[in-house]
Amino acid sequence: MALLLRHSRKLRRVHGVLDCERGSIARHFSASACSTTLKKEDAGVSNSSLEYGKKAGSLSISQDRKSGKDTHKFKVSPQEARGLYSSNRVLISATGVNSLFSCGQVVLARHFSSAADLPAHEEIGMPSLSPTMTEGNIARWVKKEGDKVSPGEVLCEVETDKATVEMECMEEGYLAKIVCGDGAKEIKVGEIIAITVEEEGDIEKFKDYKAPASSAAPAESKPQSESTEPKGEEKELPKAAEPKATKTEESSHSGDRVFSSPIARKLAEDNNVPLSSLKASEAKGTKKEAAAAPGLGHVDLPNSQIRKVTANRLLKSKQTIPHYYLTVDSRVDELIKLRSELNPLQDASGGKKISINDLVIKAAALALRKVPECNSSWMNDFIRQYHNVNINVAVQTEHGLFVPVVRDADKKGLATIADEVKQLALRARDNSLKPEDYEGGTFTVSNLGGPFGIKQFCAIVNPPQAAILAIGSAEKRVIPGTDGQFEVGSFMSATLSCDHRVIDGAIGAEWLKAFKGYLENPTTMLL
Repeated sequence: MALLLRHSRKLRRVHGVLDCERGSIARHFSASACSTTLKKEDAGVSNSSLEYGKKAGSLSISQDRKSGKDTHKFKVSPQEARGLYSSNRVLISATGVNSLFSCGQVVLARHFSSAADLPAHEEIGMPSLSPTMTEGNIARWVKKEGDKVSPGEVLCEVETDKATVEMECMEEGYLAKIVCGDGAKEIKVGEIIAITVEEEGDIEKFKDYKAPASSAAPAESKPQSESTEPKGEEKELPKAAEPKATKTEESSHSGDRVFSSPIARKLAEDNNVPLSSLKASEAKGTKKEAAAAPGLGHVDLPNSQIRKVTANRLLKSKQTIPHYYLTVDSRVDELIKLRSELNPLQDASGGKKISINDLVIKAAALALRKVPECNSSWMNDFIRQYHNVNINVAVQTEHGLFVPVVRDADKKGLATIADEVKQLALRARDNSLKPEDYEGGTFTVSNLGGPFGIKQFCAIVNPPQAAILAIGSAEKRVIPGTDGQFEVGSFMSATLSCDHRVIDGAIGAEWLKAFKGYLENPTTMLL
C-alpha cells in the first residue's frame, strides 16, 4: 500500500478510516503542485479514470520500488485542486468513479493553503447547522487565538436560523486565526471563519492572514463540456430582442431614445417637461433607507437571524398556503378536575406539575393518531402522511419565537410530556436549543390563552406542516342546566388553521371533534 506523507498524526490510521487495505491518502500543500498517487493493477483503475487524471492536470507514470508495478501519478496545481477537492469533504468525478470503487482504491485528498508563504493549515468554514440555514452569525468565541483545541471541544457559538448552537472542533491542533470575530453577522455557509494549524510554532505566521474575497462554498460546477471549451473561441450569442416599453416600465434612457410609461408621458406633457431632461428612477439604488417623520423620536432595533428567518417563513406561508380556520369551544371542567387530581401525585413523586397545555398537547397527539390526514405535509406531487406524531410547542422568548418539538407525543404519558415541555422551554429561553430539539415536527400547538388571557386567535401554518392549533383562555359561562336551572361551566376556545391543499374542511372538522372529545372526557387519554 502506498501511504504518502506520514507526517500527520490524524492520517496515520488511514486503514481504519477507509476499511480498505489498498487505500491511499495524499495531502496537499501550498508551495508547489499537488500530487495524488494511485496504483494501477490488473483489475485496477480504468482508462476513463486515467483520462480524467489527464484532464484534471498532468499524468506521469513511475514504478513502485517494491512491487515493480506502474504507479500513475496525477499532478494538479493548487488552483485545480480547489476544483477537485473542498475542505472537509472529498469530491470524486463521475468519470471513472465506478472503477475506483470496484477495485477498492479510494484516494482521499485534503485541500490546504495555496499561498506559498503559509504552512499547512485547515480553513474552518461556517457550518450548515440546520436544513434551512444559508448564513449564520458568530455569537461568541469560546476558544481564543493560540489556544489548543481537541476533538469535541466547543470552538464558538453560532446563531443559526433556528437557535444558537455550539460548534465543536473536529480535529486536534491550535486555533491560529479567528477570521470572523464575536458578533460577526450574515456569514454565508462555507465562508471561512477561522484557521487551525497542527504545530504551535505556525500560529504566528497567520497573524496577518486575510481570508479570500469569496470563500463561501462554491456553487455546483458546470458540465465539463462547458468548462473545456477553448478560451480563444467565443461563440457569438444571438442578440436578445429589444425590450419594448410596457405599462409597468418606468422611464429610462437608452441613447437618444427615451423609454417611459404612459403615466410618465402624461405627467411630463401636462407640466411641459421634456422627457429627455428627466432622470430614470431605475438608475437609483433599490435599497432605500426608511426615513422617520421629522421630529419623531425612534430607535432602530437590529433583527436577529432567528427573527429574519421566522419573518420570511411566515410570509411565505401566508403567500403560498391556502389557509382556512375552524373554531370550537370545549367545556373543560373535567380537564381542570383531572389536573387538580394528578398534580398532588406529581408533587409526591418529585415530578413536574402538569399544565393545561400539557393536557392539550396529549389530546392533540391522540386526535392526530385518530385522524392521520391532519398529520401530513404537501409535497407538490404527493401528500406525505407521517407515522410519528411529533408536536412542536410555540415558545416566545426575548430572542424570538421558538418551536421545540415533543417527539412521539401520542405514546408518552402526561408526566413525561410535562417534564419535556418545561425543559425545552427553559432551553429556548436560554437560547441553547440544539437542532434535534426543534426539527422533525409534524404539527404545532400555540397557546396564548393561559399566559396572556387571549380568548381566541388564528395562527399561521408552520410549513411544511399542514395544520397548527391555536388555544385561547378558559372562561366561565352561565349555561342552562337540568330542571330548568342554570349552572356555570368553563369553556376554552380552540382554532385549527389548515392547509386546504392537504386537509379538506370535513377532515379538519373531524379532527376538531376528536380533539374536543378528549378535552371534555380527559380520562380517555389515560386509557
